[in-house]
Parts: sequence; structure tokens; C-alpha cells
Amino acid sequence: MNMKKSISYIVYRISYGKYGTAGIHTRYQILHTTYGARSAGFSLIETLIAISLLSIAIVAPMTLASKGLSTAYYARDQITAFYLAQEAIEALRSIRDAQVLKITQGQSGIDILGQIPITTATQDNSFTIDARKGDPALAITRCLDYPGQTCPPLQTNIASDLPLYGYESGWDETYFTRIVRATVVSEDTGGVPQEIRVSVTVSWRTGSIQTRTFNISGNLYRWANDDSAQ
Repeated sequence: MNMKKSISYIVYRISYGKYGTAGIHTRYQILHTTYGARSAGFSLIETLIAISLLSIAIVAPMTLASKGLSTAYYARDQITAFYLAQEAIEALRSIRDAQVLKITQGQSGIDILGQIPITTATQDNSFTIDARKGDPALAITRCLDYPGQTCPPLQTNIASDLPLYGYESGWDETYFTRIVRATVVSEDTGGVPQEIRVSVTVSWRTGSIQTRTFNISGNLYRWANDDSAQ
């Protein structure tokens, strides 16, 4: 008796033997159940393949979303860094022009570029500037004058309805640091600067991303007669 006949015989005995037929599958039903379960099962390899495909389907979109967010944050911070750097140059230009306004009002002893610390080959006079303040004595602070002799991070009043960047007691530190340097481009025969170059470096670090920097520069001219030659 071969295996197939053996299985059929056993099924036949169960279906129609002394045990009766009540509540028991028919011969054909039992055979179908036996072979059907064996053919519909999953092997270990098939299960591993299914898990791998599912992992790829889940991980790939999550990775793309994570990279997309990182790119968006970087673009946001880069735009902010650009405006912070441009703001520093415009603030210095405003300070210079305010000195010119004093000359038109009849004030004497005005040096329109004299309020800006100049970095030389032997002295680093890099500084910070608070664009909210028009008085050069309050707006400009050399990095050497800070504790630790380094420029601190910019601060912001984040709790305000109109957050601003600057340096104020009680404000929250940001992850942006802005350092300004001014160097002489040209001077007259008396050694008085007639043109200076202002270079601004804004550095920041967002989360675990490496520290990034943005640099911008612009020139300021002594475009009005003042008392600098006296």
C-alpha cells in the first residue's frame, strides 16, 4: 500500500468507521484540508523576504522625511544668517550717517568713521553690534571687552510678540554668533582712513549638524568732510 492509499484508507476509516460520521469531516473535506494547509503555508525564507520588503517600505519614506526636514531647517537658518550679517553692515552705515547729520547740525569734532573699531595687523578689534541702538557707545562692543574676551552669541526676546536680535540682560541666547571686523582699505597722507571694509561672519549650529558660517562684506566711505584731519 503506497502513501496516498494509506492516507485515503485512514481518512476513510475515520469518516465511515466505527467512530461514526457525526461531527467529522467527509473524506474529501479532510483530504482538501490536509493538502490545502500544506500548500498555503509560509516558509522561513518567505517570511524574511516579507519583513525586509516591509522594512524598506517604512524606512525609506521616514529617511526622506528626515532629510527633508534637515534641509528645511538649514535653509531657514541660512536665510536668517544672511539677514543678520546684512543687518550689521546697515547698522554701521546708519551710525556713520548719523555722524554726518551731526555735522549738518553744526556740531564740531566729528569723525564719521571714528566710532568703528579698526582691526590692524597687530590688533584684532573685532566687535559686536546691536542694531537696535543708535548710540555707537551702546551699540558697539569689542569682543575683547566681553568676559572671556570672545564675542557672545546673539540674544533674542523670544517671548515678545515681535522678537528681535540683540544683546540685552534677561534675553535668551540663540545659536547664532555674529562677529564684525573693520579694516582700512585706503587712507590719506595723514593716515586717516578714507575707506574701510566691514566683514561680518555669522556662525550657527542647529542640533547635531556641524557648525556652519556665512560671510558678507561691504565698504564704507568717508563721503562727507568732517574734523578727522584736525
